[in-house]
Amino acid sequence: MNNPLDTNKKYLITGAAGFIGYYLSKRLLDNGAKCVIGIDNLNDYYDVSLKKKRLELLEEYGERFIFEYGDISDAAFVNGVFEKFRPDIVVNLAAQAGVRYSIENPSAYIQSNVVGFFNILEACRHNPVDHLLYASSSSVYGGNKKVPFSTEDAVDHPVSLYAATKKSNELMAYSYSKLYGIKSTGLRFFTVYGPMGRPDMAAFLFANAIMKDEPIKVFNYGKMRRDFTYVDDIVTGVMNMLPNLPKEDEDGVCYKVYNIGNNHPEDLGRFIEILEKALGKEAKKEMLPMQPGDVPQTYADVTELMRDFDFKPDTSLEDGLGRFAKWFKEYYHYE
Repeated sequence: MNNPLDTNKKYLITGAAGFIGYYLSKRLLDNGAKCVIGIDNLNDYYDVSLKKKRLELLEEYGERFIFEYGDISDAAFVNGVFEKFRPDIVVNLAAQAGVRYSIENPSAYIQSNVVGFFNILEACRHNPVDHLLYASSSSVYGGNKKVPFSTEDAVDHPVSLYAATKKSNELMAYSYSKLYGIKSTGLRFFTVYGPMGRPDMAAFLFANAIMKDEPIKVFNYGKMRRDFTYVDDIVTGVMNMLPNLPKEDEDGVCYKVYNIGNNHPEDLGRFIEILEKALGKEAKKEMLPMQPGDVPQTYADVTELMRDFDFKPDTSLEDGLGRFAKWFKEYYHYE
């Protein structure tokens, strides 16, 4: 599948002030999209000033980028946006993120990830769209022992509510594809990192602690492996899918789920070493047991991504963390 991007279509990106949402919106605009509508509620799960900075950069594209402030868990707001703009392609990236936070504040995940996604599906049902893409997560694989994780694997044992909400999104999308003909593609992202990334993720947490001479928290005593995936690779994967609809299955349902991951899990220790080198400073380490809801390893099987789009993420940790560290030191005035 290699249909080119249609720059005349209207693209609606929920979570546009978020990490992946910002980069996807930017890539669309850089590629000539004439209308990108961004939705975000700018919640304070992490530093709102970082979200506002991303929005400022998108607003430099002028009238081609339209921002609507609101929450996808508000049905009236979502319906209003769909009726006003009639988007052709929708990418739902708005979600309450974070595995560990879902243990402390479960209701936020039900509101954003379940009710919010239901509102998006209903809006797509009543205002037909060409294609709905939505963020799922590698967390749906839970503690699966078989690696690499394949989209053919059973994902019935989530170890966090966050994972359960993401699996529910896939189930909800399938039922709406079956019942109402909504063509949908689910995106199982694997540990995304890069400049302007989320402050609750490892690269940011570690860099912040290292530069402040504070100890970094190393869970499971460092015996963790992650399929760290650079944000540009994630966005390239999504861009490939936007103009390419999933093929109908034997039941006539246009529905597909893809892994987007680096297909190369890295030891947490190596990740820390590369980040130390990129920052030019050693980390103090506090070794801790495994956190509830966490898993020891993630590893993406990207066979289908390569088969359908002739693409797989391939940015090395050295390159990706190098770019992240450069941004981090400049943004927070360590240079």
